[in-house]
Amino acid sequence: MSRHNNYSEQLDEELVAKVQRGDKVAFDFLVIKYQHKIIQLVNGYVKDPSEAQDVAQEVFIKAYRALGNFRGEAAFYTWLYKIAINTAKNYLLSRARRNSNSHVDIQDAEVLEQAQQLRNIETPERQLLNEEIIDTIKAVIDNLPEDMRTAIILREFEGMSYEEIAEAMDCPVGTIRSRIFRARDAIDSKLNPLLEHGDFDA
Repeated sequence: MSRHNNYSEQLDEELVAKVQRGDKVAFDFLVIKYQHKIIQLVNGYVKDPSEAQDVAQEVFIKAYRALGNFRGEAAFYTWLYKIAINTAKNYLLSRARRNSNSHVDIQDAEVLEQAQQLRNIETPERQLLNEEIIDTIKAVIDNLPEDMRTAIILREFEGMSYEEIAEAMDCPVGTIRSRIFRARDAIDSKLNPLLEHGDFDA
């Protein structure tokens, strides 16, 4: 674990301790620190941005109410992500009861932001290829089963370890490794033909 991550987790522990002693301002700092990541994670389940904002707000409300029982067995952000995943899933189940056409999608901007490194070649032909690659990645992730999609998002976009993802998703590390392997294999199987026929030299 990097020095930055160590410092970040230590800061979280100090803020959590303050919240547990009744310092509401300390929780505001935790919200500011993680609200963007939580919204991104929720957007992996909830397509509508305004609904995602509401779900994210509910995540922090639940976290605040449950923080008194937080004992630090896992890192705070892992604990928070687990609440976010469960809250998003519960929201979708509730919405599905009201609307049988419920659709789970990943926020376009999230994948596009992560794929900006593919946009460093300026020729029109290369730009078209880059856009096709980005669209392909998005389409593959979009159509992955829910658990595989969540695992690959947390690993590739959030940079979480396999152990942290396993804690957040409440399943064995081996299962997480399998899900991520299959997700990457699905992405590679669609990308390889593009890269092979696109003259994508360094």
